[in-house]
Amino acid sequence: MTIGAANFFEAIVRNAADAIIYADQNGVIRLWNRGAERIFGYTEGEATGQTLDIIIPERLRARHWEGYRSVMKSGESRYGEGQVLAVPGIRKDGQRISLEFSILTMKDEAGRMQGMTAIMRDVTARFEELRALRKQLAASHDSV
Repeated sequence: MTIGAANFFEAIVRNAADAIIYADQNGVIRLWNRGAERIFGYTEGEATGQTLDIIIPERLRARHWEGYRSVMKSGESRYGEGQVLAVPGIRKDGQRISLEFSILTMKDEAGRMQGMTAIMRDVTARFEELRALRKQLAASHDSV
């Protein structure tokens, strides 16, 4: 059986292990895949229609929205294509997690900003391992 291109791409986005989240010009979530459900703990139904605040730690929200509005206005991000960003996030249960992600600006045919898509990965375990190794290294240098 052959699968059409649109169905093929939809299946990839929907089932990717990484979170794929699309938010409109106002930062309202319009697409939330299974990877996002797994990473953040919200179902698609719970997340869709909410703002990105549900995954952004409160202390970082003002800075996030300042940058988001700037990108929506200018159509340009200071983060280049393919650049990976590292930020903290928050899960539905309140657990803080470490995330790496890249963003794609989404424009219509006339070049007007429609929103942004983020592709995110939970790197909490790796971040914690690095922190423990740095602590170990600092302790071994202190004892020398």
